[in-house]
Amino acid sequence: MDTGLLTREIIEKRETDWLAPYAMKSAESMGRVHPEKEHSYRSVYQRDKDRIIYSTAFRRLEYKTQVFVNHEGDYYRTRLTHTLEVAQIARTIARALRLNEDLVEAIALAHDLGHTPFGHAGEDTLAELMKDHGGFDHNTHGLRVVDELEKRYPNFSGLNLTSEVRRGIIRHSTPFDKERAGDTRIEGPWLLEIQVVDISDEIAYDNHDLDDGLKSGLLTENDLSGISIWKEVAMGVARPNRPDSAEIVRFQNIRSLIDRQVSDVVHTTIGAIKKNGIKSVNDTASAKARTVRFSEEMQAKRSDLRKLLLNKLYHHYRVIRMSNKASRFLRELFNIYRESPDQLPPGARETITSSGEEYRAICDYLAGMTDRYALDQYKKFFEPYERV
Repeated sequence: MDTGLLTREIIEKRETDWLAPYAMKSAESMGRVHPEKEHSYRSVYQRDKDRIIYSTAFRRLEYKTQVFVNHEGDYYRTRLTHTLEVAQIARTIARALRLNEDLVEAIALAHDLGHTPFGHAGEDTLAELMKDHGGFDHNTHGLRVVDELEKRYPNFSGLNLTSEVRRGIIRHSTPFDKERAGDTRIEGPWLLEIQVVDISDEIAYDNHDLDDGLKSGLLTENDLSGISIWKEVAMGVARPNRPDSAEIVRFQNIRSLIDRQVSDVVHTTIGAIKKNGIKSVNDTASAKARTVRFSEEMQAKRSDLRKLLLNKLYHHYRVIRMSNKASRFLRELFNIYRESPDQLPPGARETITSSGEEYRAICDYLAGMTDRYALDQYKKFFEPYERV
């Protein structure tokens, strides 16, 4: 009897009927570490997405640095706004390729959960401090967050996400996030959905950092005059005769840059799927290169843009100053907790008591901080008249 309810079984059947044969279907998931009864009208990946959004780590992304430290201005990207932009781009690509949008969105929403305060400067600092104590990178820590550190359920630690989403977190790989060779903690093929999130992260990172760089004045349109892809989009954008035309033109240029790159990925990937004979999820395991990728022409154009961002924005003296200051904050906080772990809050101290991993407990605590909270803690320790 038809109840009118869109049940999980109907969602799974729709996926089978509509998604491409090489898309990951929720009914074929390898499941969760801790067995649970699945929801009656949400697929396993829809449920994962909701668990991620309601997590503490996801909320903290609002006050974690993308490029500009949080107090530099409310209009710059944070890890949260970046994450939402990655999810939007990834869903667009997944929909065009008839991949599993819910899986793609869940991976995209989770891909930065392991990031430290103060962006890559924070990660580099913790990696150095932990090099003799198990190391640190944000992908591995992201998996630790969803497997252990989030406390939500009475019968297990973590969020108990599906194998595919957890695989997407640990295998996330871009020029900023190198995949760990031989990491077998999450077994399974290199899903196209994972690759879609990787390339969406690249698109969002580059174009939105460019937008923030122009908005901040650290970059100018004159800096971009020799970048071919920028010149191409700028020629096609009209300049309206109104007081706020500069802001509108900048937005339209960035919008056009993203659209060109997304379209290039979609068409190039369809060609790669056909060329490599990918007809099932498992066929991606034997592919010698990424299936979801840019064309060689687009990759060359993007390379010029990336070099500009590296030289003019990421190596700008103001950004370097912010990074060095952030590194100093985290290093000094780490050392003071290491010298006297009794200064840690009760939750972090309990971790030390139960596991004996003092360095890891301090690292977990610092990695979970927002920029704002880390700065507040620094003031409490090092400014004599600040209340503790």
